[in-house]
Amino acid sequence: MDKIERLISIVMILLQKDIVSTTEFSQLFNVSKRTILRDMETLGYSNIPIYAINGVHGGYGIMDEYKIDKRLLSSKDLENILTALGGLGQILFSDEVELTIKKIDAMIGSASWKGSIHLSFYDWEGRSEIIQTLNICQKSIFKRKLVTFDYIDKDGIATYRIIEPYQLHFSEMSWYLKGFCLHRKSYRTFKLSRIDNLNMDEQTFSPRDYLLEQEHDASYQPQLVAIKALIQPSIKDQFIERYGRKSVENYSNDCLLATIYVPQNSAGFQFLASFGTNLEIVEPKTYVEEFRNYLHQMIHKYS
Repeated sequence: MDKIERLISIVMILLQKDIVSTTEFSQLFNVSKRTILRDMETLGYSNIPIYAINGVHGGYGIMDEYKIDKRLLSSKDLENILTALGGLGQILFSDEVELTIKKIDAMIGSASWKGSIHLSFYDWEGRSEIIQTLNICQKSIFKRKLVTFDYIDKDGIATYRIIEPYQLHFSEMSWYLKGFCLHRKSYRTFKLSRIDNLNMDEQTFSPRDYLLEQEHDASYQPQLVAIKALIQPSIKDQFIERYGRKSVENYSNDCLLATIYVPQNSAGFQFLASFGTNLEIVEPKTYVEEFRNYLHQMIHKYS
């Protein structure tokens, strides 16, 4: 964090709290107390009305007349933001997110933070390995610099890519990089776990109209097919979470009938196969046949 960003952060914290000690600031920003003293002098020279209180319970404050009306964001608003950021911090591994969480936590105070909602994600080993790739992508997007990497697609075909990076996207359990491929002359999406030898190039680029491409992506939907399947009560909750309560109805004493939409491709087959013997597709017959062929191919691997 550079000095300007730290100064802005100090002001934002003081706008929400009465008194903050030098020790609190130095621990929050991981700098020395002397650095914080110099920051306070800089803010004073900038005509920001900061005052100091000496003593054991002393620290720095900002004149009440300068403070933001706290009604703009209530404590509950800040708690909701903190909850969301807490979940984001578990999947993004970003120092910036962690610092933002600390800032907001400082605004509302630990005494008022009840933590009524807790978000938890699987701590996969591979997730921690992808942090370097995420950081390079973030820096490249911010600095508008090209990135180069080797990419292996789902069929195992390796290619070398030069990309204008525009957006990082997290879906289900995976990270993706969206950008414009200079080789293919089109917008492409790349799964980060399939990227190797990623480098941020020194060459910058002028952003294209990526908003139009986002609208195109939003309007695109994979081909889906409606299926009916008999499911065991033990997996009912998983279908309700994904498709809603109306997708499941009573069928017999032993099973339920689920009506859902799934992709007409291997991704749909993989999803349905994950339920094992707890699920049986009954309609349409053409899909049942395709799914049967998919399962036969799996069995053939172990025959």
